[in-house]
Amino acid sequence: MPDTVLWDYPKSSASYRLRIALNLVKEPYRVETVDLLAGAHRSVPHIARNPQGLVPVLDIDGQSFTQSLAILEYLNDTREAGFLPADAAARAKVRALAMTLAVDVHPVCNLSVMKVATGGEEPARTDWMHRFIAPGLRAFEALLAGFPRSTFATSDRPGLADICLIPQLYNANRWGVRYDDCPRIQAIEAACADHRAFANAHPSRASDYGQDHTGQAQ
Repeated sequence: MPDTVLWDYPKSSASYRLRIALNLVKEPYRVETVDLLAGAHRSVPHIARNPQGLVPVLDIDGQSFTQSLAILEYLNDTREAGFLPADAAARAKVRALAMTLAVDVHPVCNLSVMKVATGGEEPARTDWMHRFIAPGLRAFEALLAGFPRSTFATSDRPGLADICLIPQLYNANRWGVRYDDCPRIQAIEAACADHRAFANAHPSRASDYGQDHTGQAQ
């Protein structure tokens, strides 16, 4: 049984990022589901893992890590993942692209924030999601103009920006946010859908989590 353990919730965007990344680096892992709907993230054992009461938590290399972006950096540094370019300026630009979604869109669209802001009622819930996701994706599309056209967001191999984009597109589709005016995003989405590391990380594929780490296109 793998020593690496991902404390995960399938629909969590941050957890989804880590499933993609672990698949890309071919790291064997097992998943322990923290049922957010049942309040398991507020349980004493999970608070001991992460005082914020959030997922994901990753146990790897004898360490326990929280915060998906920090964990992605750790995987990049320890697994020669190539999620970021070597050049300092290029790294900063790729990080900025990824953070437009992971830092500026995802937190305000977190279900706990949305419920406080909207009371959890329709149509306020859907309006809230549209208000933030749609302009966030358009900004990401505009920023892509600063990178050469390639198979994935910033190169011909998946990187940090793709890892952050695909979970946000899953949320966009859940809430009916259209992005048909974002052709480069749509092309990236199609490329990632054909890549096993992304496909096996999808929330609908929970039975596949931790099972196939080839990282090869299907």
